[in-house]
Amino acid sequence: MRRGPGVLGWAVLALGLAFLYLPMALVVIYSFNAGRLVTVWSGFSLRWYGELFRDEALLASVLISFEVALLAASLATLLGVCAGLGLARRARLPARGLFTSAVYAPLVTPDILLGFSLLLLFISLGLPRGFATIVIAHATASIGYVAVVVRARLMQVDPALEEAAQDLGASPLKAFLTVVLPVIAPAVIAGWLLAFSLSLDDLVIASFTAGPGATTLPMRLYSQVRLGVNPEVNAVFSLMMLAVTLAAAAYAIILRQSARGPRTGA
Repeated sequence: MRRGPGVLGWAVLALGLAFLYLPMALVVIYSFNAGRLVTVWSGFSLRWYGELFRDEALLASVLISFEVALLAASLATLLGVCAGLGLARRARLPARGLFTSAVYAPLVTPDILLGFSLLLLFISLGLPRGFATIVIAHATASIGYVAVVVRARLMQVDPALEEAAQDLGASPLKAFLTVVLPVIAPAVIAGWLLAFSLSLDDLVIASFTAGPGATTLPMRLYSQVRLGVNPEVNAVFSLMMLAVTLAAAAYAIILRQSARGPRTGA
């Protein structure tokens, strides 16, 4: 007979969840504080959300962050699908071990090391740091995550379906687009959402690869927090948490639907 976690287990779980989510809950609560002091409750108000939408510099950073996240997630998804396809379908790929390590390396590489390495690369290539370098850096950091998700889904797809389409006259590209891609579409979308959320809240890599005129939202928030926390920052953090939470929820729902979908192979 299996036993439940018990009172001690539930208490440890509750403490762990409180440690993780109580600070974020306080940020959301104090974003509705009417006073300027972030630790003293002065009544409910939407004042700081109004101040936020009148801050042109902050809104510009929000726009840059979303543009970077959209482009980086799209680029990472395109390359990640190709990488996942190579890992799942090309068992005799030359230097497969090296290729696999290269794809998975960003997953375990510290952000500070990855950001510094990309900075040295951009300097050696003579690329001016700015919007484009942030997009490239974020896409590089996210390719592995997309590849893992896509590869897991491709392993459930019977290769005979693709082979049958080619036997009927379809080219390898057409067979992939018409047969395989619709099956793995939920995993592709989930990978894009994961890459989007990772890019949206990145600070370390963007700090190394950004340049003048390309300040992302996390970078601006960090610079403001160093000078002192104000309720406007609480409002920004609350909206940012909402955006990332929605992306993560959509990612989890799509993955669950993909896992429940009919399997076409062993």
